[in-house]
Amino acid sequence: QVQLVESGGGLVQAGGSLRLSCAASGTIRSIAVMGWYRQVPGLQRELVAFVTSGRTTNYADSVKGRFTVSRDNTKNTVNLQMNRLKPEDTAVYYCRADDLIYPSGDYTYRLWGQGTQVTVSS
Repeated sequence: QVQLVESGGGLVQAGGSLRLSCAASGTIRSIAVMGWYRQVPGLQRELVAFVTSGRTTNYADSVKGRFTVSRDNTKNTVNLQMNRLKPEDTAVYYCRADDLIYPSGDYTYRLWGQGTQVTVSS
């Protein structure tokens, strides 16, 4: 069974940097979109950034110019480089993969990772 495994969260001071990584386990032929979302307790999960298999990217306004999303299609990984972090970036960050196709031709609409905590202290 394919899973998304995240790593790289932690505690950092405001102005610092963190890099999140997410890898899809198993054998996958293609993933249309991979991205990152975040959630603060009591609030809805929100988009941070995503990247398509064609390298098109999209960012939340709040992270533009500070975060960079990238992926390796051959390894089915997606990374999020987070610079100039702010206390308001504190959240659980979730990796998401959409439209997965397997060598057998089977299809999965969406997968979520387990989440990784990012805490930015002021």
